[in-house]
Amino acid sequence: METGKRARNAEYGTRSFVSGLWSIVSGLRILIPHSALRTPRSERGMSLVAVMAVMTLFSIALLAVAPTVQQGVQREKELEAIRRGEEVAEAVRQYVIFYQGKLPQSMDDLLQGLPQGTKKRQILRASAAVDPLSADGKWRLIEPNSKTFINFGRRLQIYNNGLLPNNPQPSQLFDQYAVKGLVNILDTKSDEDLKEESEEEIEVKTDKTPFIGVASQSRSRSVITYYGIENHSKWVFTPLFRGVGASSTRPRGGDFGVEDTLQNTK
Repeated sequence: METGKRARNAEYGTRSFVSGLWSIVSGLRILIPHSALRTPRSERGMSLVAVMAVMTLFSIALLAVAPTVQQGVQREKELEAIRRGEEVAEAVRQYVIFYQGKLPQSMDDLLQGLPQGTKKRQILRASAAVDPLSADGKWRLIEPNSKTFINFGRRLQIYNNGLLPNNPQPSQLFDQYAVKGLVNILDTKSDEDLKEESEEEIEVKTDKTPFIGVASQSRSRSVITYYGIENHSKWVFTPLFRGVGASSTRPRGGDFGVEDTLQNTK
C-alpha cells in the first residue's frame, strides 16, 4: 500500500541520513590540523564535541522517525480492531441463525457459546470481545435502528457505487433488521450530512442492548479506512450487507474494504 511504501522509504532515508552524518563526524579529526590534536586536553575536547554532535544527530533522527513509528503502531492496532470486530460480526450471525432471528443483548451472550448436545460450542474468543481502540476495552453495541447503524449503511452504499449488498442467508432472519433502519433513509442522506459527527450517532451502550453489530468507543480519525470510512467510531462490524454484491465493496483495499490513507503526522 502507498502509506506502507512511504513509511519504509522514510525510515530508510532517515537511516541513510544518520549514517552519512556519522561518517562526516568521524572524518572531522582528519580535517583538523595535527597541531590541534597533540595535547591530551585537545583530544578530550574533540571527543566531547564528537559525542555532542552524535547525540544531536540521534535526536534529529528520532524526531524524524517518531511520526512514522507512531503511525505504524496505530495502523497495527486498527487492523487488530478490524479482525476482532469481524469475529464479533460472525458470532452475531451464528447467534441470530441459531435463535431464529433473536439478537444477542450482551457480549456475554456470545462468549457463552451455543448449545450443542450436552455442551456449548464456542463462537467468540475472549480476546475478540475486547476493543483494542477503546480506553476500557468495551465495544459499543449497535442497535438496528440506531443512527450509527443507519449512517454506516449509507456510507457503505456510497462506497459500493450506490448499491447496498444483500444480507447473508437465511435472508429472512437478517432483512428485518436492515429494512427497519435503512428503507426510508438511504436516498435522503447526502455525503455532506454524513460528514457531520453528532453526539446522537456516537451513543455509547455496552450492555443489555439487543445489537446487530459493534463499534469502537474511540472517536479518533483512523490511519487506514474501513469501507472508505476514516473514523473509528463509525466502523460498524455487523453480519449484514455480506451477501450478493458484497464483493464489489472491496475493489481497492483487499479484505473488508481496508485501505491505507495518508495522514498529517505533524
